[in-house]
Amino acid sequence: MNVPSTLKYTKTHEWVKIEGNTAVIGITDHAQHELTDIVYIDDFPDIGSSVEKGKIIAIIESVKAVAEVYAAVSGELLAINADLEKSPELLNKAPYDAWIAKVKITKPDEINGLLSADGYKKEFSP
Repeated sequence: MNVPSTLKYTKTHEWVKIEGNTAVIGITDHAQHELTDIVYIDDFPDIGSSVEKGKIIAIIESVKAVAEVYAAVSGELLAINADLEKSPELLNKAPYDAWIAKVKITKPDEINGLLSADGYKKEFSP
C-alpha cells in the first residue's frame, strides 16, 4: 500500500497535504484500488462555500461502486480539480497527484485529528 509519509490521512481514505492555511484533499491509493476504474466525479459544493469536516464534498463513481469524498477539515472551498471532471481516471493513475479539492482551513485544531502515514497503515493494512 502506497502511503506517502509527507501527508496526513482520514479514516475515510482521504489524504491531506497541508500548505500553510490550505488543505489539499484527495483519495488514497487504497481507496482508488478498492473502487477500481473511476469513471465520474461530481457533486462539488460551490467555490467559496463553507465545508465541514466529515461532510461530503464530492461523489465518485466507478465501474464497481459509488463513494463519497469527505472534507478532512472545515473551511472555505477554494478550488476543485476541474481536470478530474474530464479525466476522472487520473485518480486511479496517480492518486497522490490528482487532488480533488483545496480548502482554506478555518479550524486548524482539526489537523491534529488526522492520521499520520504510520497511523493510516496500522489502521488499514491487511
